[in-house]
Amino acid sequence: MRVISCQEPNVLIEKTEELTERSVGEVLIEIKRIGICGTDLHAYRGNQPFFTYPRVLGHELAGVVFEADTDSALTVGDQVTVIPYLECGTCIACRNGKPNCCTDMKVLGVHLDGGMKEIIRVPENHVLKVDQISLDEAAMVEPLSIGAHAVRRSNLSKDQVALVIGAGPIGLAVMRFAKLTGATVIAMDINHNRLEFCKSWAEVDYTINALEEPEAALAKITDGDFPQVVFDATGNKHSMMNAFNFVSHGGQLIYVGLVKEDISFHDPEFHKREMSLLASRNATIDDFKYVISCIEQKQVNINELITNRIPFARLVTDFETLFDPASKVIKGVIER
Repeated sequence: MRVISCQEPNVLIEKTEELTERSVGEVLIEIKRIGICGTDLHAYRGNQPFFTYPRVLGHELAGVVFEADTDSALTVGDQVTVIPYLECGTCIACRNGKPNCCTDMKVLGVHLDGGMKEIIRVPENHVLKVDQISLDEAAMVEPLSIGAHAVRRSNLSKDQVALVIGAGPIGLAVMRFAKLTGATVIAMDINHNRLEFCKSWAEVDYTINALEEPEAALAKITDGDFPQVVFDATGNKHSMMNAFNFVSHGGQLIYVGLVKEDISFHDPEFHKREMSLLASRNATIDDFKYVISCIEQKQVNINELITNRIPFARLVTDFETLFDPASKVIKGVIER
């Protein structure tokens, strides 16, 4: 079968591999769609933590069942999406219902080879049947679930104000699911076009350009209170450290993005506000099921989210186009 491998930073190659035999409890999935996210782009550029080369990228996956156990709930031809986080099942996080932060987590496309291939083997308990949504929608379930998990982790409520910093795909997902709680949502970014997209797609209440006195703008919107919940989805060290200044007294800061550096903050200011600092990692099966339900109910518009498409056959030659600012990429998808 055809496989696309990231051999080293900035190098993708196409190669041929034999399809390994499926074990009992596993499902073979013929990949039809692969979403491209920041993790893939960072890995390609050599900036992704916990990453080794060579690696087959791709963890935002949709496809159809190619082969399954005879007694499986899945049958050949079923349309599916994949939960790409393979937990150990025995560590303290797994025992306490938090497999998304397993101590020995293996993520497809990051720690293990992912879905940039014709067929992939996945444990059946990490495969969800999604016959009521399109393949495009199925490929977006994973990144949307990361946003949904961050919102659920924050316990955001309709009487609160939330600020989401970073209008990339994950930030957009946070914004959309924050809006579905009924909260007032503010989007912050440095890109005017992205901020306009936040208004139309995520239906945020306010937008702020991070380069134009954001603290004054937040104070004006909130009558000096500042947002009770701040999400940083930038994966940018400067933004993540500066986000401390935007949180209300008694509020929360949730890091959704990941940066390969140390983060520091001024402790007296942190204590003065009695601020809660949280990390949000991956998502759970409950987040996946919630997102699928929202897509089925047309509460999330996938058609407008996907802006760029690359055929699998041209992935090696066209992958760099996703880095071109002129392409105005919101979300890229590989099609087979």
